[in-house]
Amino acid sequence: MQDGSRLAAVDLGSNSFRLEIVQAAAGQFARSDYLKETVRLGSGLDNQSRLTPQAMRKGWDCMARFGERLRAFSPQAVSAVATQTLREASNRAEFLNQASELLGFRIETISGDEEARLIYQGVVQALPDAHERRLVIDIGGRSTELIVGNGARIQQMASYPVGSVIWSMLYFPKGDLTAAAFATAEEAARAVLTPACAFCAPHQWDVAYGSAGTVNAVVDVLAAAGWPAGHLSQGGLDWLLAKLLLAHSAGQLSMMGLREDRKAIIGGGLSVLRALFALLNITRLEQAQGGLRHGLLMNLMRDTA
Repeated sequence: MQDGSRLAAVDLGSNSFRLEIVQAAAGQFARSDYLKETVRLGSGLDNQSRLTPQAMRKGWDCMARFGERLRAFSPQAVSAVATQTLREASNRAEFLNQASELLGFRIETISGDEEARLIYQGVVQALPDAHERRLVIDIGGRSTELIVGNGARIQQMASYPVGSVIWSMLYFPKGDLTAAAFATAEEAARAVLTPACAFCAPHQWDVAYGSAGTVNAVVDVLAAAGWPAGHLSQGGLDWLLAKLLLAHSAGQLSMMGLREDRKAIIGGGLSVLRALFALLNITRLEQAQGGLRHGLLMNLMRDTA
């Protein structure tokens, strides 16, 4: 890989599709372009686990726009992956064939374990090269990845079918933000995530990091309200829950720092986050600067070296 090479990572998540373009040099990279579209593919699965025509069309339109940005790139410089929604979709081949053609590059559906590996790789590349024991949490739209490692080395990881989009659909279907709904959602999340206690118990890590949309959204809201930026605490989560209960409905939310596209799924995301704090006895969660896309970019730099 020559210094100054342009590389691109495309992430087809259950909530958002993202494209990140970077300039790579000397084993590092710097962002030169970033696009994000809230496609919410994860809410487009019907009761037979088929993507609806409307959901597919929205995803294809996004891929066409991303493809325009990537027209000058070689296949060796682009990595595109799909995650939980397309792991679940029974008609994923139909969607991905057209999506790959519009993007101009093959899109690979990765396993939950591979997603977790890439997330950890992306998170640690932005951290100091320390031999601390790390817990990395990534709450996506339809899956949550938990990884424990030491420095850059992964020790154990798992992916669970719980996330901000699917939990909002199941437990806040009309956008009603009630104490009963949160209690039920948190209990259900703890039930799914309990097996993680086998490798994510507090004595097995020193520092916890949170990656991706839900954590970033909650940090933004709390920071806008005067809470310390860059990390989450139980007190902050309790404060946010109280504010959501006062609003009664996602449609009535008006909070500094909360983007419009996050309102409909903040209930599901917060309930999963609170479940993890309770289950794993987390007192402080650091906001990670890296994630899945950055793991993909690290792979591209190695592959093109």
